[in-house]
Amino acid sequence: MTSPIRPRRSVLYMPGSNPRALDKARSLPADGLIFDLEDAVAPDAKETARAAVCAALNDGGYGHRETILRVNSLATPWGYHDLAAAATSGADVILLPKVDSADSVRQSLEVLDQAGAPTDLRVWAMMETSLGMLRAEEIANASPRMTGFVMGTSDLAKELQAAHTRLRLPMITALGLCLLAGRAFGLTLLDGVHLDLADDQGYLESCQQGRELGFDGKTLIHPKQIEAANKSFAPDDESLAQAEKIIAAHQTAVAEGKGVVVVDGRLVENLHVDDAKRQVALANAIRAIPA
Repeated sequence: MTSPIRPRRSVLYMPGSNPRALDKARSLPADGLIFDLEDAVAPDAKETARAAVCAALNDGGYGHRETILRVNSLATPWGYHDLAAAATSGADVILLPKVDSADSVRQSLEVLDQAGAPTDLRVWAMMETSLGMLRAEEIANASPRMTGFVMGTSDLAKELQAAHTRLRLPMITALGLCLLAGRAFGLTLLDGVHLDLADDQGYLESCQQGRELGFDGKTLIHPKQIEAANKSFAPDDESLAQAEKIIAAHQTAVAEGKGVVVVDGRLVENLHVDDAKRQVALANAIRAIPA
């Protein structure tokens, strides 16, 4: 059985060392929140941030928002304790940074299990290294509990010694490898961040490119980016109307025993019907989000 579609249009990074931001996140219209113990937290604040994030998650109040806890790598002084705390934090997902092999995923899962994590606690991988890109398939298939890829395009650009341009041409190969591996194993796929908060047009183009490539949503660094991501990664009215027309025409054809379906002069195959149903299901899930 397939899992119900869950909107992940906008997933906002929240600095774990900022209690005010952790509280404000309870009222933001994002589909998901990444409670960050890694890049957004200075070394001397790591332990304080860990305690603050776990307390915030324990207090709850995040409603429909998916809660994702990004830990530090096991290769750092904080990684083991982050995972041990994350195991029973109540987060929906644990996000592993700089994943470059299936073994690193399994090592993290072992720590989570030893710390008493629920057997259904999911993990996602930050895909942000060259080696990780070359091993995207094995990482995607590392465990049934691996259910998502998050693109770390800033770290990737640095590692590639590439320019982080609007079109992101230097990263297209890496993005494509992760999309292929992710879709092959049924993973959630989230695009990387847009860093220039003053570049509204560039951000909109980045969202459009991400959706056209096939991502489910975008990771964000500021609440002002939520609205555009929610709009960009949701079916628009025209697409939704077309999807509903395709589904209705297919149902009529099946009822009448017809083997060929044509909508607005275009041949409709089962793959078009499946995609139309996915869009309608996503739209319904978005409508179900409490105001």
